[in-house]
Amino acid sequence: MKQWFISQSVDHPKRSIIITILLTLMMASGLRHFVIEDDFMKMLPQDIPTMVTLNELKDEFGSSDLMFLGFGKRGEDVLNAKSLATLWDVAYSLEQIEYVDEIMCISTTDKMESIDGFLEVSSLQEYRDLDAQEIANLREYLDSNSKIKTRNVGSKGDYFNVIIRPVIGAGNDVLVTEMQEVADKYLADYDVHWGGQAYLTGALPSIIRDDVMGLMRVGLMGMLLILLFSFRNVPSVLSVLATIVLSLVFMLGFNGWMIHFTGSDKFMFGVLNTTMPIILLTIANSYGVHVVTKFFRKMRINKDSREAVGASINSLLLPIFLTALTTVAAFLCLVFAPLEPLFGYGVSISMGILWAWILSTIFLPSILVLKKWNPDSAAVSHPSHFERFVIAFGEQVIRRPKAVLVGGAVVIVIGILGFFKLNIEVNMTDMFKHDNPIRQSLEFMDSEMTGTMDLQLLINADLKDPEILNKMESIQEFMEEYESVTLSISIADVIKQMHRMVNDDDPAFETIPDTRAKVNNLFTLYSMSGDPDDFSSLVDYDYEKGLATSMMRSISTAEIVVLVKEIEEFLQQDEYKDLNITVSGLLIVFRDLVALIVQSSFISILASIIIIALIVGYFFKHWLWGLLAVVPLSSAVILNFGLMGIFGVDLNHVTALLSAIIIGVGVDFAVHYISQFRNHLHTHGLDGKLSRETMRDVGFPVILDAASNMAFGALLFSMFIPMIHMGGLMVFAMVSTSTATLTLLAILLEMNKKRLARIEGIAVPE
Repeated sequence: MKQWFISQSVDHPKRSIIITILLTLMMASGLRHFVIEDDFMKMLPQDIPTMVTLNELKDEFGSSDLMFLGFGKRGEDVLNAKSLATLWDVAYSLEQIEYVDEIMCISTTDKMESIDGFLEVSSLQEYRDLDAQEIANLREYLDSNSKIKTRNVGSKGDYFNVIIRPVIGAGNDVLVTEMQEVADKYLADYDVHWGGQAYLTGALPSIIRDDVMGLMRVGLMGMLLILLFSFRNVPSVLSVLATIVLSLVFMLGFNGWMIHFTGSDKFMFGVLNTTMPIILLTIANSYGVHVVTKFFRKMRINKDSREAVGASINSLLLPIFLTALTTVAAFLCLVFAPLEPLFGYGVSISMGILWAWILSTIFLPSILVLKKWNPDSAAVSHPSHFERFVIAFGEQVIRRPKAVLVGGAVVIVIGILGFFKLNIEVNMTDMFKHDNPIRQSLEFMDSEMTGTMDLQLLINADLKDPEILNKMESIQEFMEEYESVTLSISIADVIKQMHRMVNDDDPAFETIPDTRAKVNNLFTLYSMSGDPDDFSSLVDYDYEKGLATSMMRSISTAEIVVLVKEIEEFLQQDEYKDLNITVSGLLIVFRDLVALIVQSSFISILASIIIIALIVGYFFKHWLWGLLAVVPLSSAVILNFGLMGIFGVDLNHVTALLSAIIIGVGVDFAVHYISQFRNHLHTHGLDGKLSRETMRDVGFPVILDAASNMAFGALLFSMFIPMIHMGGLMVFAMVSTSTATLTLLAILLEMNKKRLARIEGIAVPE
């Protein structure tokens, strides 16, 4: 097999380059089927019980994924003729959008009044242009109906609150764009704030993708500059760049073809997939760096490019194949992740990695063969200052094995202690810096409006029974005791308001009537001037199912877990068991998602490490090699997650991918080091230069690989906190995995070299 690969590059370089480029272009044709999916809700696992319940509620009562628009002028009473006319225009324009199911604001809200003993239902804002008396009447009605006022006007009276209910299955990204066009048209003179999970899922993905792609370009430039500084040769850097670009194109084309042939949403390119190009860049760069540095070392000896390429491929084919295979195994473990897009993520990036392996062992060597190299040039004939530094570092490691092991053990213990401080957070508000306009809008909606989150209680009972309705009211009162709950709405509130109105608007009658007949009579009176469908989002047609919805400010994931637990314990009391209540809403989905993220992260880490150990052990023909191969990445995983706990970096759906990055890159370093150690063991035996020669051969490409990939620390300048954390942790992952390879692994191999020699069938002197 080695000779075949060597022959393709050395004997048929032009043919090899043409064929690999053509195959890449054929796969790249799948880009025409490439789909970008901006709806975050489609990324959530649809089969978990809480998500199933949420979808059933949507089918019954309409979408609960609301969007919020707040507008006004700070310190100016919003109930004035101009602002109310603007609200009327905004509400009408929003209602014309295809993806909008309902607009809830003062301009679309009904009011109930008692006229001559009858219940009269009419519009709260009857006309676009109101006179002073009509505005005064509107203000009086709001002041006497606190829940209606809280839902429609900010706490300081200077902002309107507009609630947008999208149709089920709406494209949130398209809806957000069209809503912003309406705001641009009518609200140029107002302070505007947006909020709601549905709004975030529509607005964020494209912003995140643009942000990450822009920073990735900066990172790529940084990578190329580091390679240029180290190689001191432009053609070699461009050769590595060509390998990277072809790998990326191949991966994205494959992703498009998978969408075309499977029709599965799992392969759509969403917000989580924005890290795929960065990760493949690091891996393809790693393969290219090892090939080029090995080629230069061989050129110093052979002075002939064909012989140098042949010797390089002969030495690197197995380790690069093993690193590709083990990295693919690590990423394929993502197919078990709870978030559906991670299935497509794992499969697509695995294909990109395999193609990067092919390009690095056929395409790149072919370019090196065709290029006319000057054996006396500085890049070929002399090691760089960077390379000499790495060699000196390796010497110090070999001389101080005990100090290295003790230091490594201390660092790992610190990482283990940090594990216990690790915080899990999926609150989307915390994705932004405090000075970010989106976060400021969300915080405004929380502090002065009703908040942008909700919790829903589905009640299965006779919702015209006064006893049931009074229990529903007591549950709402319990909910409203929480500081994070701003408002609770149910059919019980409507019945209480109707009861008050038919009794001459006497506040003393804002109660649940004492008989079912009186409750039924209220609905009959309402139907005479109002539309019974007005209650469709609160109760079903037969009044046997109802929703109690609590509007909430944003809270942390830990607070969500505590809140839901306390609510469920409250509902377990005997007096509420006959209501058959189900707690639902995005808060519940996020609570369950937390557990799934933690579980899947650690399962994928454990599975990846075991699979990698088995693969390396199989190809190197002994389990001890496999065990040694996972030492650097295991220590790096422990240290990285530990430092996340120590420095307060949250574990979420973005940073959870860090485990795959660490394992995917970390195993590369270890496999290359072990492979060269085995080669030198067979070549030189147990002489005193074994570890030194291995360090000289592998140390520089490992450090160069890590250093060039650290250029993606450009993510530290992202506007999104998870991406900032991703950038910082990626930099540290490069440092920890490369350092662990050149310290812990190097020392363990040196200490066990006699045993390893016996395993390899090499005679060991007694």
